Amino acid sequence: MSHSTTPPHPPGTTVRDMRIEDCEAVAAVRVRGWQHAYRGLLPQPYLDRMDIAEETGLRRRHFEERGETVNVVAEEPDGTVTGWACVGPHRAEDHGLPGCELYAIYILPEHIGTGTGRALLAELTARAAAAGHPDMALWVLRENAPARRFYERAGFRPDGAEDTFLAGGTLVNEVRYVRPLTAPNVRPLTPPAAG
Repeated sequence: MSHSTTPPHPPGTTVRDMRIEDCEAVAAVRVRGWQHAYRGLLPQPYLDRMDIAEETGLRRRHFEERGETVNVVAEEPDGTVTGWACVGPHRAEDHGLPGCELYAIYILPEHIGTGTGRALLAELTARAAAAGHPDMALWVLRENAPARRFYERAGFRPDGAEDTFLAGGTLVNEVRYVRPLTAPNVRPLTPPAAG
């Protein structure tokens, strides 16, 4: 098993709770993140129609109605938001899993590979574990090899569940990944010696 030698946060970057005034910056991260990550995987007209102003309104509504959802952002010293991630209860009622679901993690394209995504994911997995969640699930596009490698390096594994959704009239396939957040209850192979 290999471990990254990259610091947990890019130099000068902090991960903090999202605030309502971050909605426009988060919308830009999400739109630009989708347009970059899903180029060639989703219909280009669908990606081209994504609008930061419209997305800002959606982010604001989601933020105000967030319930148990946790939103965090990565921020540079000058206040620039470079990434966003959120986690919460499983969205599907028939998920069949304990734990929680990572809904989203997006980085500005020019910050991919800087450790920003790892920092956001580390923050949310630590919070979920501290809240007592035994595992974290997420959905990723089947054809999104870079994202799948990112999650696999972070300890997530596909569990066999698959789903589809419509994007711009095209059916898109997703696979579910799951990562344990707590150590399994390991018992010794042999009983302890009688004393």
